[in-house]
Amino acid sequence: MGKPVNSRPKEQPPAGRAVEQSVMGPVDKAMEVLSALVETGAPHRLADLARRTGLTKPTVHRLLRGLAGSGFVEPAEGGSYRAGPRLLGLAAAALDNGPALRRIRPVLAELRTRTGLLAHYAVRDGDAAVCLEVSEPAREYALELRPGSRAPLLLSAPGLAVLAALPPAEAEDAFSAAEAAGHPLPVPAADLRDEIAAAAERGYAIDDQYEQEDRRALASAVRDAEGRVVGAVALTGLVFTLDRAGVELYGPMVRAAARAVSAGLGSDGRPGLTVAREAVRDLGAGL
Repeated sequence: MGKPVNSRPKEQPPAGRAVEQSVMGPVDKAMEVLSALVETGAPHRLADLARRTGLTKPTVHRLLRGLAGSGFVEPAEGGSYRAGPRLLGLAAAALDNGPALRRIRPVLAELRTRTGLLAHYAVRDGDAAVCLEVSEPAREYALELRPGSRAPLLLSAPGLAVLAALPPAEAEDAFSAAEAAGHPLPVPAADLRDEIAAAAERGYAIDDQYEQEDRRALASAVRDAEGRVVGAVALTGLVFTLDRAGVELYGPMVRAAARAVSAGLGSDGRPGLTVAREAVRDLGAGL
Protein backbone atom coordinates (compact mmCIF):
# COMPACT_ATOMS: atom_id res chain seq x y z
CA MET A 1 0.00 0.00 0.00
CA GLY A 2 1.14 3.54 -0.61
CA LYS A 3 1.33 6.42 1.81
CA PRO A 4 -2.08 7.61 2.98
CA VAL A 5 -2.93 11.19 2.18
CA ASN A 6 -3.75 13.37 5.15
CA SER A 7 -7.38 14.38 5.38
CA ARG A 8 -9.38 16.78 7.48
CA PRO A 9 -10.37 15.50 10.93
CA LYS A 10 -13.90 14.22 11.23
CA GLU A 11 -16.44 16.52 12.79
CA GLN A 12 -17.76 15.50 16.19
CA PRO A 13 -21.48 14.73 16.39
CA PRO A 14 -23.71 17.69 17.33
CA ALA A 15 -24.31 18.16 21.04
CA GLY A 16 -27.87 16.94 20.72
CA ARG A 17 -26.83 13.69 19.09
CA ALA A 18 -26.36 11.85 22.40
CA VAL A 19 -29.84 12.85 23.52
CA GLU A 20 -31.27 11.65 20.22
CA GLN A 21 -29.44 8.33 20.52
CA SER A 22 -30.87 7.75 23.99
CA VAL A 23 -34.33 7.15 22.52
CA MET A 24 -33.10 4.65 19.93
CA GLY A 25 -33.71 0.94 20.23
CA PRO A 26 -30.93 -1.65 20.58
CA VAL A 27 -31.03 -2.60 16.89
CA ASP A 28 -30.65 1.04 15.84
CA LYS A 29 -27.74 1.49 18.23
CA ALA A 30 -26.04 -1.65 16.95
CA MET A 31 -26.39 -0.39 13.38
CA GLU A 32 -24.86 2.95 14.39
CA VAL A 33 -21.88 1.11 15.87
CA LEU A 34 -21.45 -1.04 12.76
CA SER A 35 -21.64 2.04 10.54
CA ALA A 36 -18.93 3.75 12.58
CA LEU A 37 -16.86 0.58 12.62
CA VAL A 38 -16.53 0.40 8.83
CA GLU A 39 -15.44 4.00 8.39
CA THR A 40 -11.95 4.73 7.09
CA GLY A 41 -9.13 4.29 9.60
CA ALA A 42 -9.92 0.85 11.05
CA PRO A 43 -9.33 -0.60 13.54
CA HIS A 44 -11.19 1.87 15.75
CA ARG A 45 -10.83 2.55 19.45
CA LEU A 46 -13.79 2.36 21.81
CA ALA A 47 -13.57 6.09 22.54
CA ASP A 48 -13.68 6.93 18.83
CA LEU A 49 -16.70 4.71 18.24
CA ALA A 50 -18.50 6.32 21.17
CA ARG A 51 -17.72 9.81 19.86
CA ARG A 52 -18.88 9.04 16.33
CA THR A 53 -22.12 7.39 17.40
CA GLY A 54 -22.98 9.70 20.28
CA LEU A 55 -23.43 6.65 22.53
CA THR A 56 -21.79 6.14 25.91
CA LYS A 57 -18.67 4.00 26.17
CA PRO A 58 -20.41 1.32 28.29
CA THR A 59 -23.21 1.07 25.72
CA VAL A 60 -20.78 0.79 22.81
CA HIS A 61 -18.70 -1.79 24.67
CA ARG A 62 -21.77 -3.89 25.43
CA LEU A 63 -22.88 -3.77 21.80
CA LEU A 64 -19.40 -4.66 20.56
CA ARG A 65 -19.30 -7.72 22.81
CA GLY A 66 -22.64 -8.92 21.46
CA LEU A 67 -21.66 -8.25 17.86
CA ALA A 68 -18.32 -10.00 18.36
CA GLY A 69 -20.13 -13.08 19.59
CA SER A 70 -22.04 -13.20 16.30
CA GLY A 71 -18.97 -12.64 14.14
CA PHE A 72 -19.88 -9.11 13.03
CA VAL A 73 -17.03 -7.55 15.01
CA GLU A 74 -13.61 -8.77 16.04
CA PRO A 75 -11.09 -7.34 18.52
CA ALA A 76 -7.89 -5.84 17.13
CA GLU A 77 -4.61 -4.71 18.60
CA GLY A 78 -4.51 -2.22 21.45
CA GLY A 79 -8.08 -2.77 22.55
CA SER A 80 -9.51 -1.53 19.25
CA TYR A 81 -12.11 -3.18 17.02
CA ARG A 82 -12.68 -3.90 13.34
CA ALA A 83 -15.31 -5.50 11.11
CA GLY A 84 -15.61 -9.25 11.60
CA PRO A 85 -15.76 -11.99 8.97
CA ARG A 86 -19.54 -12.28 9.04
CA LEU A 87 -20.04 -8.57 8.36
CA LEU A 88 -17.45 -8.63 5.58
CA GLY A 89 -19.06 -11.71 4.06
CA LEU A 90 -22.50 -10.12 4.03
CA ALA A 91 -21.10 -6.94 2.48
CA ALA A 92 -19.29 -8.89 -0.23
CA ALA A 93 -22.40 -10.93 -1.03
CA ALA A 94 -24.57 -7.81 -1.24
CA LEU A 95 -22.11 -6.08 -3.56
CA ASP A 96 -21.75 -9.09 -5.84
CA ASN A 97 -25.52 -9.40 -6.20
CA GLY A 98 -26.07 -5.82 -7.34
CA PRO A 99 -26.87 -5.50 -11.06
CA ALA A 100 -25.46 -1.97 -11.12
CA LEU A 101 -22.13 -3.11 -9.71
CA ARG A 102 -21.83 -5.94 -12.19
CA ARG A 103 -22.02 -3.31 -14.91
CA ILE A 104 -19.95 -0.68 -13.16
CA ARG A 105 -16.83 -2.77 -12.45
CA PRO A 106 -15.54 -3.03 -16.03
CA VAL A 107 -16.39 0.63 -16.61
CA LEU A 108 -14.39 1.66 -13.54
CA ALA A 109 -11.48 -0.53 -14.60
CA GLU A 110 -11.46 1.10 -18.03
CA LEU A 111 -11.67 4.58 -16.54
CA ARG A 112 -8.80 3.82 -14.16
CA THR A 113 -6.65 2.39 -16.97
CA ARG A 114 -7.20 5.34 -19.28
CA THR A 115 -6.64 8.04 -16.66
CA GLY A 116 -4.27 6.46 -14.14
CA LEU A 117 -6.55 7.77 -11.39
CA LEU A 118 -8.76 6.13 -8.79
CA ALA A 119 -12.21 5.36 -10.19
CA HIS A 120 -15.14 4.58 -7.90
CA TYR A 121 -18.91 4.29 -7.64
CA ALA A 122 -20.98 5.76 -4.82
CA VAL A 123 -24.62 5.97 -3.80
CA ARG A 124 -26.57 8.31 -1.58
CA ASP A 125 -27.39 7.39 2.01
CA GLY A 126 -29.22 10.31 3.59
CA ASP A 127 -26.74 13.15 3.96
CA ALA A 128 -23.75 11.05 2.85
CA ALA A 129 -22.30 9.51 -0.28
CA VAL A 130 -21.23 5.91 0.35
CA CYS A 131 -18.56 4.28 -1.80
CA LEU A 132 -19.58 0.82 -3.05
CA GLU A 133 -16.82 -0.05 -5.51
CA VAL A 134 -13.23 1.11 -6.10
CA SER A 135 -10.80 0.54 -8.95
CA GLU A 136 -7.45 1.77 -7.68
CA PRO A 137 -4.29 2.31 -9.74
CA ALA A 138 -0.83 1.32 -8.54
CA ARG A 139 0.66 4.58 -7.29
CA GLU A 140 3.07 5.72 -4.63
CA TYR A 141 0.35 7.59 -2.76
CA ALA A 142 -2.78 5.73 -1.71
CA LEU A 143 -6.06 7.60 -1.43
CA GLU A 144 -7.86 6.19 1.59
CA LEU A 145 -11.03 5.18 -0.20
CA ARG A 146 -12.61 1.75 -0.02
CA PRO A 147 -16.08 0.23 -0.19
CA GLY A 148 -18.08 1.50 2.77
CA SER A 149 -16.27 4.84 2.99
CA ARG A 150 -18.64 7.75 3.60
CA ALA A 151 -18.36 11.40 2.60
CA PRO A 152 -20.67 14.37 3.19
CA LEU A 153 -23.18 14.61 0.36
CA LEU A 154 -22.64 18.35 -0.11
CA LEU A 155 -18.84 18.14 -0.08
CA SER A 156 -18.14 15.15 -2.32
CA ALA A 157 -18.16 14.87 -6.10
CA PRO A 158 -20.59 11.89 -6.10
CA GLY A 159 -22.91 13.72 -3.72
CA LEU A 160 -22.87 16.91 -5.77
CA ALA A 161 -23.43 14.91 -8.97
CA VAL A 162 -26.45 13.16 -7.46
CA LEU A 163 -27.91 16.47 -6.25
CA ALA A 164 -27.31 18.07 -9.65
CA ALA A 165 -29.38 15.33 -11.29
CA LEU A 166 -32.34 15.91 -8.96
CA PRO A 167 -35.01 18.62 -9.20
CA PRO A 168 -33.66 21.88 -7.68
CA ALA A 169 -36.10 21.74 -4.77
CA GLU A 170 -34.85 18.29 -3.75
CA ALA A 171 -31.24 19.42 -4.01
CA GLU A 172 -32.04 22.41 -1.82
CA ASP A 173 -33.43 20.05 0.83
CA ALA A 174 -29.87 18.78 1.38
CA PHE A 175 -28.81 22.25 2.53
CA SER A 176 -31.79 22.53 4.86
CA ALA A 177 -31.04 19.10 6.32
CA ALA A 178 -27.38 19.97 6.92
CA GLU A 179 -28.38 23.19 8.67
CA ALA A 180 -31.02 21.46 10.79
CA ALA A 181 -28.53 18.77 11.83
CA GLY A 182 -26.02 21.40 12.91
CA HIS A 183 -23.39 20.33 10.37
CA PRO A 184 -21.32 23.41 9.45
CA LEU A 185 -20.05 23.54 5.87
CA PRO A 186 -16.36 24.43 5.40
CA VAL A 187 -17.28 25.79 1.96
CA PRO A 188 -19.73 28.68 1.45
CA ALA A 189 -23.17 27.32 0.64
CA ALA A 190 -23.41 29.74 -2.29
CA ASP A 191 -20.32 28.15 -3.87
CA LEU A 192 -21.82 24.68 -3.50
CA ARG A 193 -25.12 25.81 -5.01
CA ASP A 194 -23.21 27.30 -7.94
CA GLU A 195 -21.34 24.02 -8.45
CA ILE A 196 -24.57 21.99 -8.38
CA ALA A 197 -26.07 24.30 -11.01
CA ALA A 198 -22.93 24.09 -13.14
CA ALA A 199 -22.83 20.30 -12.78
CA ALA A 200 -26.41 20.06 -14.02
CA GLU A 201 -25.34 21.93 -17.16
CA ARG A 202 -22.04 20.16 -17.91
CA GLY A 203 -23.11 16.68 -16.79
CA TYR A 204 -20.48 16.16 -14.09
CA ALA A 205 -19.63 17.69 -10.72
CA ILE A 206 -16.25 18.88 -9.48
CA ASP A 207 -15.10 18.52 -5.88
CA ASP A 208 -12.23 21.01 -5.75
CA GLN A 209 -10.81 20.13 -2.32
CA TYR A 210 -14.23 20.58 -0.70
CA GLU A 211 -14.10 17.39 1.34
CA GLN A 212 -10.36 16.85 1.73
CA GLU A 213 -7.40 19.09 1.17
CA ASP A 214 -5.04 18.23 -1.69
CA ARG A 215 -7.69 16.06 -3.35
CA ARG A 216 -9.83 16.77 -6.39
CA ALA A 217 -12.65 14.62 -7.80
CA LEU A 218 -15.13 14.43 -10.67
CA ALA A 219 -18.44 12.57 -10.72
CA SER A 220 -21.48 12.04 -12.92
CA ALA A 221 -24.86 10.61 -11.94
CA VAL A 222 -26.16 7.16 -12.93
CA ARG A 223 -29.85 6.45 -13.55
CA ASP A 224 -31.76 3.17 -13.49
CA ALA A 225 -34.41 1.81 -15.86
CA GLU A 226 -37.05 4.13 -14.34
CA GLY A 227 -34.82 7.16 -14.75
CA ARG A 228 -34.18 7.43 -11.02
CA VAL A 229 -30.78 8.63 -9.82
CA VAL A 230 -29.16 5.59 -8.20
CA GLY A 231 -25.54 6.64 -7.79
CA ALA A 232 -22.55 8.29 -9.41
CA VAL A 233 -19.37 7.30 -11.22
CA ALA A 234 -16.39 9.23 -9.88
CA LEU A 235 -12.71 9.83 -10.52
CA THR A 236 -10.40 11.02 -7.74
CA GLY A 237 -6.81 12.20 -7.64
CA LEU A 238 -4.43 14.49 -5.82
CA VAL A 239 -4.41 18.08 -6.99
CA PHE A 240 -1.17 17.51 -8.89
CA THR A 241 -2.42 14.34 -10.62
CA LEU A 242 -5.85 15.78 -11.39
CA ASP A 243 -5.05 19.37 -12.29
CA ARG A 244 -7.21 21.89 -14.13
CA ALA A 245 -6.24 20.49 -17.51
CA GLY A 246 -7.09 17.01 -16.24
CA VAL A 247 -10.53 18.19 -15.17
CA GLU A 248 -11.24 19.43 -18.69
CA LEU A 249 -9.91 16.22 -20.23
CA TYR A 250 -11.40 13.64 -17.87
CA GLY A 251 -14.74 15.30 -17.06
CA PRO A 252 -16.37 14.17 -20.33
CA MET A 253 -14.93 10.69 -19.83
CA VAL A 254 -16.55 10.41 -16.40
CA ARG A 255 -19.83 11.64 -17.88
CA ALA A 256 -19.54 9.06 -20.65
CA ALA A 257 -18.85 6.29 -18.16
CA ALA A 258 -21.94 7.20 -16.12
CA ARG A 259 -24.08 7.27 -19.27
CA ALA A 260 -22.77 3.88 -20.32
CA VAL A 261 -23.74 2.39 -16.96
CA SER A 262 -27.15 4.08 -17.14
CA ALA A 263 -27.69 2.59 -20.60
CA GLY A 264 -26.74 -0.83 -19.25
CA LEU A 265 -29.35 -0.44 -16.53
CA GLY A 266 -31.95 0.43 -19.17
CA SER A 267 -32.32 4.07 -18.19
CA ASP A 268 -35.40 5.45 -19.95
CA GLY A 269 -34.59 9.09 -19.35
CA ARG A 270 -33.64 8.92 -23.05
CA PRO A 271 -33.52 5.95 -25.43
CA GLY A 272 -30.71 3.58 -24.46
CA LEU A 273 -29.21 3.69 -27.96
CA THR A 274 -29.04 7.48 -27.80
CA VAL A 275 -27.32 7.35 -24.41
CA ALA A 276 -24.85 4.77 -25.66
CA ARG A 277 -24.03 6.81 -28.76
CA GLU A 278 -23.46 9.93 -26.68
CA ALA A 279 -21.24 7.92 -24.34
CA VAL A 280 -19.09 6.77 -27.25
CA ARG A 281 -18.91 10.32 -28.59
CA ASP A 282 -17.83 11.75 -25.22
CA LEU A 283 -15.34 8.98 -24.62
CA GLY A 284 -13.76 9.67 -27.99
CA ALA A 285 -13.62 13.38 -27.21
CA GLY A 286 -11.51 12.59 -24.16
CA LEU A 287 -8.76 10.90 -26.16
